[in-house]
Amino acid sequence: MVGRRPAGRPRFDDTEEKVSHVVKLRLMRMGKKKQPTYRVVATDARSPRDGRFLQIVGHYDPRREPSNIVIDNDKAVQWLRKGAQPTEAVRKLLTISGAWAEYTGEAAPAASVPAGAASSEATAS
Repeated sequence: MVGRRPAGRPRFDDTEEKVSHVVKLRLMRMGKKKQPTYRVVATDARSPRDGRFLQIVGHYDPRREPSNIVIDNDKAVQWLRKGAQPTEAVRKLLTISGAWAEYTGEAAPAASVPAGAASSEATAS
């Protein structure tokens, strides 16, 4: 019979090298056409952009002024410690949220002031 294994043979052979799959932290597009919002998800690197994911780590709304970034730092650091590789965009979001500094052991960045607020304070003095 095609597709069946012989009785008594183990499902996985111990002599085969076990392949670990790369987990990535990346953006998953949500929202309507021309109105994107993104989820930050932990996913297998082989899955499609909007396909299955392992866990939602946060979300990002670039259309708001200033953009809305919500990251669960505990979940993000947990995945990074397990070996998950963030994409460039997600790494920037993790830096802004402070999760990247927590993972690397660096000092957390100072609270960022929106560009408009910084320029209005300079002209007021």
